[in-house]
Amino acid sequence: MAKTKKERIVLQQGEEEINISYDNLRNAVLVLRAINHDLRRSIIGLLEEEQRMTVTEIYIKLRIEQSVASQHLAILRKAGIVEPFREGKYIFYSLEKERLSQIAELVTSLSD
Repeated sequence: MAKTKKERIVLQQGEEEINISYDNLRNAVLVLRAINHDLRRSIIGLLEEEQRMTVTEIYIKLRIEQSVASQHLAILRKAGIVEPFREGKYIFYSLEKERLSQIAELVTSLSD
């Protein structure tokens, strides 16, 4: 098993020092990159309206190729923004509301 570095990054905010682990920063970047794309934001918007959808429903509504929808859903899934669940032979996607709340808090704290 490879050893991982426990690097920390120190940021200055006025007089206050903010100590962030490198792994947490990488995860935050992954999440912010996931939502910083027009098509992925469209998928998030659809799921917010419909509560749950299959890949087929998503690509038909957005008029994109199935493979494109699947690739973008995979990015959103990896970032923890959407959650897949199986019902019979169908796989539905829904928003991970708690994760979106965490993202909103993070973005709000960064913009202060």
